[in-house]
Amino acid sequence: MAKKKILVCGATGFIGRNIFENISNNSQLEVTGIYHKRKPFDKNNFKWVQADLTQSKEVQKLLRGFDIIIQAAATTSGVKDIVSKPHIHVTENVIMNSLLFQAAQEANVSHFIFFSCSIMYPSSSIPLKETVFNSDTDIDLNYFGAGWTKVYLEKMAEFFASVGPTKYTGIRHSNIYGPYDKFDLEHSHVFGATVNKILHCKNGEIILWGDGSEERDLLYVSDLVDFVKLVIKKQNDPFCLVNIGYGSSISITNLTNTMIKIANKDIRIAYDKSKPSIKVKLSLDCSKAKYLFGWEPKGSRKTGIQKNRNRFGLQLSKISQQGVQGISIDFRGLCIGINGQKISPFVLETGNAMAGIKHRHITAPLRVKVAPKLAFG
Repeated sequence: MAKKKILVCGATGFIGRNIFENISNNSQLEVTGIYHKRKPFDKNNFKWVQADLTQSKEVQKLLRGFDIIIQAAATTSGVKDIVSKPHIHVTENVIMNSLLFQAAQEANVSHFIFFSCSIMYPSSSIPLKETVFNSDTDIDLNYFGAGWTKVYLEKMAEFFASVGPTKYTGIRHSNIYGPYDKFDLEHSHVFGATVNKILHCKNGEIILWGDGSEERDLLYVSDLVDFVKLVIKKQNDPFCLVNIGYGSSISITNLTNTMIKIANKDIRIAYDKSKPSIKVKLSLDCSKAKYLFGWEPKGSRKTGIQKNRNRFGLQLSKISQQGVQGISIDFRGLCIGINGQKISPFVLETGNAMAGIKHRHITAPLRVKVAPKLAFG
């Protein structure tokens, strides 16, 4: 039987990379990853194509010959930009996805899988089903541009599914965390930003933006990858829109306390209500995903956080025994390499070993100490 040919857009990004690495191990699939500006990673002879997905001619040529498109490319940012520069989520994402949807139809692609999100939903104390949102619903003003952009793209996919051979699956996912996430304060979401603050805490206190009562539904990225694999196997409808999340929410304060405990640090929490924050309580009802695909998240939320610690803590423990000879940091992908091994960021703290940071033309000294107990992904 011929291998299915899959194209992963945004394969160097957070969600795209996790999917790309995982499904590339399937001998029944022939997987190609797209990169744009961020340099592709070299692993297991992965296949790569460089492309600008906002350029019509490039997109039209790109999709020919593929059976399945997994669209994980997007312009993203953290809460600061969502509040202060909401327009950055609109134009490029609309252009990119519009071109891909049309090209998929013209290339007779069998299945197009894309990622929406949950920001169109209203704040709620109970998990929300896909049917809760409708076109008359008001979207939180902080999410107005990005939220309606996602709704527009969902409707565009539904339209294309009604007039052509390609089936479309839209995944409304909750807040995703795990390996290859963004951790800088400017671009990260709540999990990555909190990791950053905890592991860079110097005075025994971290400051959370807002009052800490905001609640988010956090899902470990491997659970999302598992769902994508099920969709590839089982989704047969012309159009399917489905929630994927943990199914319950956790407050930012409780999340931070959990992470502080796992990191084994003595840290106080303070609050800055003047900083940008989005006061929303949200969790997703994922009963549709369970009914149609047999999907459920694996393990507890604490287990998901612990996975990050264990994964990178073991690597660091091994490196600690070998000695640290050099560190390279890719600030775009926020990936740290120690002794030639790539690991997650923010697993190091000030210590007594000397190494150099190298990125393009940047070279600077860095004092590091291997700290397995502080390893988050």
